[in-house]
Formats: sequence, structure tokens, C-alpha cells
Amino acid sequence: MKLNTNGNVYTIVYASVMVIIVALLLAVVSAALKPRQDANVKLDTQKQILASLNLRDLDNAAAEKFYAENIKEVTCDKCQLSWFEANLNGEKKYILPVRGAGLWGPIWGYIAVNDDKQTIFSVFFNHDSETPGLGGEIKNYAVFQQQFEGKPVLGTSGKGILIEKAGNGGDVDCISGATITSKGVESMLISGLAPYVEAGWFDQVEPALNLKAVMNENEVENRECDEK
Repeated sequence: MKLNTNGNVYTIVYASVMVIIVALLLAVVSAALKPRQDANVKLDTQKQILASLNLRDLDNAAAEKFYAENIKEVTCDKCQLSWFEANLNGEKKYILPVRGAGLWGPIWGYIAVNDDKQTIFSVFFNHDSETPGLGGEIKNYAVFQQQFEGKPVLGTSGKGILIEKAGNGGDVDCISGATITSKGVESMLISGLAPYVEAGWFDQVEPALNLKAVMNENEVENRECDEK
């Protein structure tokens, strides 16, 4: 019996077989690449953590080596918190992860705290979709991140880092034209550090300090970064 290659049955069977073959090939390729993809994600995270220590220009090999030798993750099961501890030139630093929301999507970062647990050594912030030249500047060290260095972890008010228009009394100058992203960083820091405050992680900080209430107050005030 001659196979009718012009019939509907042949077309459907042929298409189904090809779809199955392509799907199997994609699954095999994906499985083969997954270890490399996971390694790349892990390395990228490590380099972001190192950036919060102002180690921003290391190549991959140097970053992996320094991280393995000087960084360890610490988990507190009782308080359900985790952080990183680093040895930087013989000095101990604590690195706290934070996550929040910008104008167009998630923002995140790492706060490196000095051994006194009172002052910021440096920070690193990142994003996927903030506007280049505006909210995207939160990842710019010279423009934004450098301002945090040496500042009290909970700001001069003791209730969180305030990001304000230049000359308006804040701890850090916000990015002109990027009010929502700048305030997103402010809220991210307050909400991200709140669990550590509540757990008594910070020395000389009252655990009863309600940073979440402070964050709500800041949102109600609706402070702008630019002149009207």
C-alpha cells in the first residue's frame, strides 16, 4: 500500500513526530546546559556580594577564589534569618541581602556592614528593568551607591536611611527624575533590615523599633525627589 504523503493523516502524524523530536532535543540540551547555567547564576550572585565590599572589578577566577576563601553564609534557624560574613583585609564585615520593588520591577542588593554593626561599609544595588539614566542609576557606584558609605545603618534618625532630594536633609541624595525607584530603595532598606532589628541582630538598637511602621509613615508623606 502506497503511503499518501498528501493526506491529512500523514501531515498530522509527521508534524506530531517532529514536535516530539524537537521537544526531546530541547530537553536534552536544557539538561546538559543546566549545570553551567546554575554555575553562572551562582557566580553572578557571588560577584554582587563582593561588589558590596567594593570588590567590583575582579575577573571570574579571582572572584570565585576570594569568595571561597573569605566569605561564608550564616543561617540563624531560631530567628529565620541569614547573612554573609566576610574577611576583608583582616577586618570582619557583615553582608545583609535586601529585596524590594522599583518603578518597573524588582530591585535587590546587599548591604555590607562594618564589624560594629552600626555603620555601612558599602552597598550594591541591582535591577532588571529600571529606566536607563534614571532609576537604572541605582546600580551606578559613583552616582548613587557611594553615598551610603560610612552612614549609620539605620540612618541619622535611627529609623532607616532616608533618601531625599539634594539639600533636603536626607541621608542620601535621591536620583533626580527617579522618585519612585529612589523611594523603592529606601523602602527596601527599611523592610529588609526590619527582621534583623526585630531579632536583636543590631547592637545598641532597640528591638521594639517598628521599622515597618516607619516605612508606612514615609509612604504617606509622599516625599518627592524633584521640585514641582
